[in-house]
Amino acid sequence: MTNVVTETMTRSLVRRRLFPANLGDLVLPAFIVVYSAIAYVLEPRFLSWDNLDNLASQLAPLFVMSVGQAFAIISGGLDLSMAAVMSISGIAGILSVKYVGVWGGIAVMAIVGIATGMFTGFLIAYQRTSPFIITLGMASVVTAIALILAHGVPLYTIPPELSSWIGFGHFLGVPVSFEIAVALMLLGSFILRRTVFGRYIYAIGSNPAAAVRSGIPVPFYTMLVYTFAGFSSGVAAIILTAWVNAAQPVAEPDMTLKSIAAVVLGGIALTGGSGGMIHVLYGCIILGALSNSMTMVGVSSYYQILAIGIVIILAVMLDRVRRRRL
Repeated sequence: MTNVVTETMTRSLVRRRLFPANLGDLVLPAFIVVYSAIAYVLEPRFLSWDNLDNLASQLAPLFVMSVGQAFAIISGGLDLSMAAVMSISGIAGILSVKYVGVWGGIAVMAIVGIATGMFTGFLIAYQRTSPFIITLGMASVVTAIALILAHGVPLYTIPPELSSWIGFGHFLGVPVSFEIAVALMLLGSFILRRTVFGRYIYAIGSNPAAAVRSGIPVPFYTMLVYTFAGFSSGVAAIILTAWVNAAQPVAEPDMTLKSIAAVVLGGIALTGGSGGMIHVLYGCIILGALSNSMTMVGVSSYYQILAIGIVIILAVMLDRVRRRRL
């Protein structure tokens, strides 16, 4: 019996030496490289600087929102209200600009996102309710409030400074909006990997009951997770409002599902307890590259939706196979 166990452990060790656990992380970068090469052959403008600059600006709001969504999913939850929170944050921020100025309006967007996320997290954590139901309900409530505040129409009174600085501004040749998204990703990575809060998120996502028995204040840290998700929605509101030059009461309603798709496509398990910010980056790049390249070659939007859905399903299936083998 001992020999069998030893032999099994040895084989496992050899397999991990030859095919380390992080080898699977090379699959998505390889896919991005191969797909980019194919897209370049079909449409040489795909890798032009102008198109990459445009792609970075397009990805920024989704990237920011996906960072917050990743926190919720790693903790074992889900946030279906992020697009709605983004909308009300944008509306509240633009309405407040005439009272508090541009920077004050930007701060209001972030604060509204934080406050809404905190309230959502409180309901989920301390009332012991389902994240799915609560965030779905909050999406409806927040959307209704945004429509009431904006009287059902987009707000176009966007300060020129907001659009020129964040929406279309560049620093070192890179869109400022994308740099903000990368900064938030680095912050998220630091929290997950270098702080007690991050370790608790993984523990809660892996086994909430065991986390409670270990003395972790699960309700408090669960509330913090959704607070961070709300903050991400607020930052996404800043970027999207500046980029489209309007605050919309129903802005990008499908972005919540896209953020979940990006997180799952990047390799973060919906069961929680695993994953990191690099996976979010992979997922967002793949979704953005697919949509951008198909638009450039003239593929109908209906077929784009079909293709992206198929890719997501295949990615989840391949990820399950990879996890079983490792």
